[in-house]
Amino acid sequence: MAYGNHNKKISIMLEIRTVCEHCGKSLPNNSKEAMICSFECTYCKTCAQELFENVCPSCGGNFQPRPIRPKEMLVKYPPSIKKILSRKEQKQINTMKLKYVKLKPEER
Repeated sequence: MAYGNHNKKISIMLEIRTVCEHCGKSLPNNSKEAMICSFECTYCKTCAQELFENVCPSCGGNFQPRPIRPKEMLVKYPPSIKKILSRKEQKQINTMKLKYVKLKPEER
């Protein structure tokens, strides 16, 4: 929970992006395949673990399983309808992996 002007609470929600930003695989809210970095870059488990080797090609961070939003909260806080598909070039993937893959996430 964050606080805005005059200590008023502001709710900040995960976007719950519904496609892998690299390969386009469907990742609905209840998907156990969705992985995110600290900036909410969203990828399928295959891209995050096998292709990127747990190094986000955008920020160099690591990936964690994306939380599943409870069904009763989906009406008030639905998943994002925005489809982000930003296939990464192999050069960008390799640059980030070379820089970070041998470092533990807490050391990056």
